[in-house]
Amino acid sequence: MNDAGDPGEEPEGSPGDSASAGESRALVVVQAPIDHETARELLPYLRNSKKLAGPTASQRLKRRLMARLAGYGERYEAWRLDASRWFDRLDIAPDLAEDIGSRRWLRGLGTMVGLGAVALAFWPDLTPLEARPAMPQSEDVTSEMRSQMILPLALGADSGRRMGPTAAVIPLKSAPERPQIQMVVTLAPGDSFASMLRRAGVAGDDIDRAAALVGQAVAVGDIQSGTQMDLVLGRRTAPGQPRPLDSLSFRARFDLELALARPGVGEVNPDGTPVIPSGPLALQRNVIRVDETPLRVRGVVGTSLYRSMRQAGVPASAVQEYLKALDAQIDMERELRPSDEFDIILAYRRAATGERQAGQLLYAGVDRNGRARTQLMRWGSDGRFYEASGVGEQRRGLLAPVPGPITSNFGMRRHPILGYMRMHAGMDFKASYGTPIVAVSDGRVTSAGRAAGCGIAVRLEHGGGLSTRYCHMSQMAVRAGMQVRRGQVIGYVGSTGLSTGPHLHYEMYRGGQVINPATVQFVSRALLSGTELIDFQRQLIKLKEVEVGAALQDLAPLPNETKAPVREIQKVDTARKPAPAAAAPKRKL
Repeated sequence: MNDAGDPGEEPEGSPGDSASAGESRALVVVQAPIDHETARELLPYLRNSKKLAGPTASQRLKRRLMARLAGYGERYEAWRLDASRWFDRLDIAPDLAEDIGSRRWLRGLGTMVGLGAVALAFWPDLTPLEARPAMPQSEDVTSEMRSQMILPLALGADSGRRMGPTAAVIPLKSAPERPQIQMVVTLAPGDSFASMLRRAGVAGDDIDRAAALVGQAVAVGDIQSGTQMDLVLGRRTAPGQPRPLDSLSFRARFDLELALARPGVGEVNPDGTPVIPSGPLALQRNVIRVDETPLRVRGVVGTSLYRSMRQAGVPASAVQEYLKALDAQIDMERELRPSDEFDIILAYRRAATGERQAGQLLYAGVDRNGRARTQLMRWGSDGRFYEASGVGEQRRGLLAPVPGPITSNFGMRRHPILGYMRMHAGMDFKASYGTPIVAVSDGRVTSAGRAAGCGIAVRLEHGGGLSTRYCHMSQMAVRAGMQVRRGQVIGYVGSTGLSTGPHLHYEMYRGGQVINPATVQFVSRALLSGTELIDFQRQLIKLKEVEVGAALQDLAPLPNETKAPVREIQKVDTARKPAPAAAAPKRKL
């Protein structure tokens, strides 16, 4: 075979060979470049030839190794199953909740004790952990800790690290002070008007003058706690003297704002310098226009009356008062439907300055199919709710004095202490020591104190010849002569007197004679008549005319209530605002 890469020689077997046809010929491979298309067509044939080729030495070695490992895995699995069956036959850890006391159970107990002993044997140590010793308490430590604290100026601000001056420090002959100090002070609960001003740094003469001026408009003691006051202190008259009070303004009532100021406060001289206030303090009353249109809210009861009312925007306190008034009149679980509508009217006040204040519940109603089903309105000085017909608070059943079961009923029984048959003139309620005892209906406390075998007892007079007595109390919550309402706590369960344990003995009397409490259902009624009934119905009609949500609209400011802008940016914004144009006539579609 000649080298095909030599261009000077002609390969054998070519057409130009002059040898005879009978001579043997050799196969000559010519290396020529293969284009990409041909290589792509030959690629499947090459892959098939590799599949048909026999395994190489490395492949044969890999196959033998995998077969040997598979044999080891099968043998390990068989050994694991054999070991599992062997341990199952041993049954060294049976369920200790079964066959208690048997030999199998004792064998399991031994296994548990043995494992516990092994665990304790390998326990690292039983010594207690060492804790960091407590920080020593001394003046030096306290001083160091105090130096790292940050205290407000109102509390003295005596914290921080202090450094002594060196010789390079030159003391100042005098330090300039601010001509005025503006601050906001708050009347804390239990605090007084004078002590609040004294802590703010106001001079004693100014405190007396301010208290006297404020007292001309409102009682100083009637100012509610939490009231914030804007305070301005002026320049000192001499070094070390307290600053004078230049101005003081605050909201004394919802409809009244008070301002104390000296002449010249806020004024500017022609040369641009501020005027130094001088002269005595003067009082200025700013009466705020208040609208007292009641707030009326209506909505569908739905699955939860409380949630529906809260979603409608009714305050939580008003919702609770509404539910309490309605529950005393109807059975809300049985008589109230999801399709009914609640109707609630609250006392509401709107100030021209934008503040709002919700008051007590005035009207509680329930409508069904567009008609009023229940109508309750507050009337009278005692705040009692009356129906639209003038009937006040009809109770719907006897209220249990304590939330407990009845252990002994009214009638003859063997006394648990005296040991003989005698009349049990009441009902015994089972209750734990200290459980609150409530009045079953409105009434007046006629007696409260020790009552022989009844122990500590309270007796209530309910009117109409009916009275109740509550015995064996641990302590009382009322005294003789007090007026109590239905559900009010009058005492607490105890075991005083002839008693074998904590419980409540409850008695009822009619005309002075004891009766069975289970046969009486209280119905407290207060009937209106004459001119009072007419006034009540007029007020009810007036309340029902209030539009829903009318009180939520803002009050339109009057010309004298528009405040002039103070800051320059506010003046620019006011000048940019266009004058209100006349409303365009509406077109009918």
